[in-house]
Amino acid sequence: MRRTLYFDCFSGISGDMVIGALIDAGADPVQMEEELKKLNIDEEYNLSWGKVVKNGITSTKFDVILTSKSEQTHEHSQSHGHEHSHGHGQSHGHSQSHGHEHSHGHEHSHGHEHNHSHVPHNHHGSRTYKQIVEAINEANFNESVTNMSLAIFKKIGEAEGHIHGLPLDKVHFHEVGAVDSIIDIIGAAILIDQLGIESVQSSAIPTGSGHIHIDHGIYPVPAPATLEILKGVPIASNDIRSELATPTGAAIAAVLAENFGSLPPMTVESIGYGAGTKTFENHPNVLRIIIGEIQ
Repeated sequence: MRRTLYFDCFSGISGDMVIGALIDAGADPVQMEEELKKLNIDEEYNLSWGKVVKNGITSTKFDVILTSKSEQTHEHSQSHGHEHSHGHGQSHGHSQSHGHEHSHGHEHSHGHEHNHSHVPHNHHGSRTYKQIVEAINEANFNESVTNMSLAIFKKIGEAEGHIHGLPLDKVHFHEVGAVDSIIDIIGAAILIDQLGIESVQSSAIPTGSGHIHIDHGIYPVPAPATLEILKGVPIASNDIRSELATPTGAAIAAVLAENFGSLPPMTVESIGYGAGTKTFENHPNVLRIIIGEIQ
């Protein structure tokens, strides 16, 4: 019997969706928050999580709210966090009672927002691949969390380096690697380890289509880094004009999944739905994970 996690990416995959889904499936976010303190960057962010309804499906929304130490003013990042969650709460003209459930979910997340004393940190929240590797190695996570985190970061670092023509040591993480992706990647590794997962499988990854604005200008979807990360991984087509797979989400699936395909035969133990930031008209923008035993 192998305890297996299956990523059902019918609406794509991102780092925050992965963590939301893992929490939704029963992982302990408070223990994750404590573990993440080993990185010594907890003055730069607050974490929040709570229930939202996406097109009729109750799911967990996970947010990394940057504090003023990461460029924005504290007040701004806090209010942004609130608008954010309320925005997702309104799910297509659902009844008022749903609205209350959302706000409960949101109040719940207040309990987890801690304010830390201000300390100076890197300009623009940008960190090099090398700094991130050092931070992970110095944090003394357990071996499984360390290995998963390093492998996922290496996947993203190599993709970014390949596109920008830089050696791994020179790669800077701006969009992909500021604080929120550090939290998303290491947080996901902590929760997967915590749940005792022995193997990971995934569906094909839909990337979406259209264009997105990133640091360097307007790019096609999937973004070049995402596409590079998904080499060797089956991509599913769909006609949604939006970025469905982020580099972080793509790297988590690409590194951890042993194979890609339909749901394997398993005895299902728990299911989790992790909410994405966007809301789509015809389907819930959630990542579903299914955890169970494979014979």
